[in-house]
Amino acid sequence: MSRRIFVREYFVFFAWLVLLAVGGCEQIGSEEEFYEMEVPAEKVRQIEVLDLEQMEAEEEPPAEVNEAAAEKLELTLEEARALALVNNLSLKVQLVSPAVAAERVSEEEAKFEWAFVSDISYSKMDTPQSTKLAGTQIDSSGVGLGVRMPLRTGGTVSFDVIDRRTKTDEIFSEFSEALNPEYSTDFSVSISQPLLRNAGNRANRHSIRIAEYDRQIIESQTKLEVIRVLAAVDRAYWRLYAARRELVVRKQQYDLAQAQLEQARRFVELGERALVEVIRAEAGVAERLEGIIVAENSVRDRERELKQILNKPGLETQTPTVLIAATEPDPVHYELDDERMVAAGIENRMEMLELELELAKDISTIDFMRNQALPVVTLDYTYNINGLGPTRSDAYDLLYDKRFEDHSFGLRVMVPLGNEAAKSRLRQAFYQRRQRLSTRERRQTLIELEVLDAVDQLEANWQRILASRQNTVLAGRLFKAEKRQFELGLRTSTDVLDAQTKFAEAQSAEIRALGEYQIAQVDLAFATGTLLGAAKVWWEPIVPVSR
Repeated sequence: MSRRIFVREYFVFFAWLVLLAVGGCEQIGSEEEFYEMEVPAEKVRQIEVLDLEQMEAEEEPPAEVNEAAAEKLELTLEEARALALVNNLSLKVQLVSPAVAAERVSEEEAKFEWAFVSDISYSKMDTPQSTKLAGTQIDSSGVGLGVRMPLRTGGTVSFDVIDRRTKTDEIFSEFSEALNPEYSTDFSVSISQPLLRNAGNRANRHSIRIAEYDRQIIESQTKLEVIRVLAAVDRAYWRLYAARRELVVRKQQYDLAQAQLEQARRFVELGERALVEVIRAEAGVAERLEGIIVAENSVRDRERELKQILNKPGLETQTPTVLIAATEPDPVHYELDDERMVAAGIENRMEMLELELELAKDISTIDFMRNQALPVVTLDYTYNINGLGPTRSDAYDLLYDKRFEDHSFGLRVMVPLGNEAAKSRLRQAFYQRRQRLSTRERRQTLIELEVLDAVDQLEANWQRILASRQNTVLAGRLFKAEKRQFELGLRTSTDVLDAQTKFAEAQSAEIRALGEYQIAQVDLAFATGTLLGAAKVWWEPIVPVSR
């Protein structure tokens, strides 16, 4: 009967304990419960060959005259930036990192969470005796409940309640008044506090500080990645702009060469020029056609580059959509102060902030290693109240009355002999900090060099714009003069085509100077850790769904 009572009483408690444990656990879902992958040996060991004939595209029927041309998409620079911020794959990867780092901080902060502990036991012992009796049977069960409270000072406070029941079939003497069954209860409060090593709030929060510094480092790296992606968008945008303008120049050059060919043919038909003039003009047309082909291929390369950065759905690198850079360059000359630009670069560059955070980690690590080099001295104290009775109610009544109390103190000391391992770790922390200080000085020098180079490049590109514009004007006049001289019979088609080539090259140089001046501004902003434009960018981490 007593066994049934025991099972009934503790089954309810055990069910409650299981529900509590299950309710406190957050279930993180996964796409697959088990994942296994086996790679065939030939996949990693056999090197395949490229058969270009098998890669040839299938022949398609010729397009009808009324078939719509490839879709065109005009993009301003601001729209391109917005698309990259939303869709760029590098940003999508990097923006998850701050969420991971934040969870690491949360994990470290959880080291001070309270913990519920329990201990349920049941034993049945049959012990032989050196008497005429066959043996002694003892039936005992116990339940222990408690709470553990880690302290920020490094200690631990524990509250425990123990409930035990013992029954035996031992035959006691006639003078014995032993209880059978016997119920005993204990309530205890204990504290264990280190006094030297691992003592104090700073030592015990070291791992939390390191995790928080790591989180800020990850965020600085994420900001740098955002700046890098937006700078890449700007560069790709202006390269596409320059490539399209270059294609326009090459087509104009072809049209002029074609007009020169027609004019040469008319002069030959009239007998005013030799047939060689037609041959010269035809060679010039063929040469210009090659320039168009090269320019068109450059445009496709720049389009794919920009599409890859934008990663807009429906605008993948293989789509035939034609991108048009709608924003025109507006070059403005700036007289920049080198010292102010260098100071802005040192202030805003995320690499410098990352080094400062690493130095803060080093200082915390040095303090922690100093603490770990101390002896271990721990103070323990336990306060206990005892209860005993023939029934569980009587045992708890006695426990409540606090008639039987225990106090115990303890002091544990461990002094390492030599302590070379801890001293070595402390020296490593010192050396690492000195190394990082030198790295910070080197980084400042490199940033200064990058900023000054970017300032000089910006000024050089501005001078290129002025020089190329002047060259374009003069080359245009020369081309018109040579063309007029050809009409008067004083020049050949070769002279006209050479002048036309120089005119086209001057136009191309001006286009390149304009594009590279815009890119130089982007590079200067990147060197100072900033972005061009009036609109500020605020990024937020991506927190993946965990359920």
